[in-house]
Amino acid sequence: MLDKIQQLLNEVNSLTAASADDVEALRIRYLSKKGEVNQLMADFRTVPAEMKKEIGMRINELKTRATERIAELRDAVATKETAADDVDLTRTPYPIALGTRHPLTIVRNEIVDIFSRLGFTLAEGPEVEDDWHVYSSMNFADDHPARDMQDTFFVEAHPDIILRSHTSSVQARTMERQQPPIRVICPGRVYRNEAISARAHCFFHQVEGLYVDRDVSFKDLKQVLLLFAQEMFGKDTRIRLRPSYFPFTEPSAEMDISCNICGGTGCSFCKHTGWVEILGCGMVDPAVLEANGIDSSVYRGYAFGMGVERITNLKYQVKDLRMFSENDVRFLEEFTAAH
Repeated sequence: MLDKIQQLLNEVNSLTAASADDVEALRIRYLSKKGEVNQLMADFRTVPAEMKKEIGMRINELKTRATERIAELRDAVATKETAADDVDLTRTPYPIALGTRHPLTIVRNEIVDIFSRLGFTLAEGPEVEDDWHVYSSMNFADDHPARDMQDTFFVEAHPDIILRSHTSSVQARTMERQQPPIRVICPGRVYRNEAISARAHCFFHQVEGLYVDRDVSFKDLKQVLLLFAQEMFGKDTRIRLRPSYFPFTEPSAEMDISCNICGGTGCSFCKHTGWVEILGCGMVDPAVLEANGIDSSVYRGYAFGMGVERITNLKYQVKDLRMFSENDVRFLEEFTAAH
């Protein structure tokens, strides 16, 4: 095997290439999964124990040299091709291909636009927050079990400073500096300590809404959400509200829409129920109003929150959440006509 390694090393040192295609062919020959170096590694298991250390070092030296040589050839070919490119400086500039908005941006803007037409104004806040605005002001007691619902990223040197796990912190900041009437929509990126998979990510995007005024009712909330669902998914969309629990609203509900894939008849996407959950909502708990300086005996309010990725999945049937953050141009180009 030592002779084979030396032979390949000699070949690698004498490699030449005239084009980028030649360089790629060399990379495949020597460094791909079925290349010469990987074949040596596959044969390594048959090497006697007393020779494993020496042969292992030689194989690593070969792989390092092959990687370096192919990189050198790639740079040389690129320099040569650039130098040989005859550019006519008097001609009209080459057309620049226009990009497209990210699908999450497209959907976020559409959500904000719908609620803007319903009278909501845009509100934003910091992603690095303190515990008060993220939790305590939202009726999470220090030992409240609801804190376990959201796995939080803490700043190690400052345990009171965290990455916000929901955009409710923007609602808190709005209420503490403004007296009702308040009608805001709060989009933003949030962070939770979750394993990354096709269905979950450690960061994602939310849009939350808050309306506080005199004589606000659950009926108002339901009507606004119905109008939103029909604007976003079509006039035939139906909604249903199911009782739920959130520390900052009482009563609380989760909202489903009739499946926009099968029209509510039942399919694999909606698990044959005809319904798909899209958001949580409820009447603002009086304790939240009081904590943020609003008199709960005079004012009432409702709040809702939805995941932008969830809405985007429903509109475009994107199966894997990771595609939203991998910046694959082929994926992004699919949305050129969407905006």
